[in-house]
Amino acid sequence: MQRYFVSPEQFMEHTVEISGEDARHISKVMRGKTGDKMIVSDGLSREALVEITAIEQGTVTASVVEWLEMAHEPAVKVTIAQSLPKGDKMETVIQKCTEIGAVSFIPFISERTIVQYDAKKESKRLERWNKIAKEAAEQSHRNTVPQVAQPLSWKQLLATFQNYGAVYFCYEKENGLLLRDALKPFMQSIQADQARSILLLVGPEGGFSEEECRQAEEAGAASIGLGRRILRCETAGMVALACILYESGEMGGV
Repeated sequence: MQRYFVSPEQFMEHTVEISGEDARHISKVMRGKTGDKMIVSDGLSREALVEITAIEQGTVTASVVEWLEMAHEPAVKVTIAQSLPKGDKMETVIQKCTEIGAVSFIPFISERTIVQYDAKKESKRLERWNKIAKEAAEQSHRNTVPQVAQPLSWKQLLATFQNYGAVYFCYEKENGLLLRDALKPFMQSIQADQARSILLLVGPEGGFSEEECRQAEEAGAASIGLGRRILRCETAGMVALACILYESGEMGGV
């Protein structure tokens, strides 16, 4: 069943009005008609099964058939901080990690970032990244749309560590701590109803420098390994995120 996110003000007491690109998609692409049902969410607190009652120029009106429980979000809130990769790899990270269950994304610039940051171009890319997150959230039946933040510098990113219950960065080194072992104290804190948020840092194609690792650890982060194989930067976040959600019981773990 098709799913759409709308702004809270588009929800009335018993109806919802869908406009813009979503209305065009319903009427032109999906060839929607009165009587068709779909799911609409405001991404905050209201989600409903609705039935189309009218399709007019640029607007689709639907009546609420049933209010639905918003129960598709993970208990552990994982934010992916991804050093800007080359090409369209960031789009892949956002799309797939949204499907898996990330709650937000922070692009950042690190020492070995290859991409030349351009604020003017980045504003358009940011708009596209948030659109990709919205579409992926709709496809995977999320209750909320993960937000993609403005790119940060490495120094700015370090300053955000205090906002999370735990911070991990992917760094392959001999005898490094594996993710599952690093997660144990965090999972114990979850059972004690303490902070449930994780910031997961993934480096660029060349990984983190030793100096960045030192600074991250001094700021309170723990370095983690993802096994014996070296993963691409666009793959590491997906693997780590899936492992974290599994270990938290989201996918049948502990």
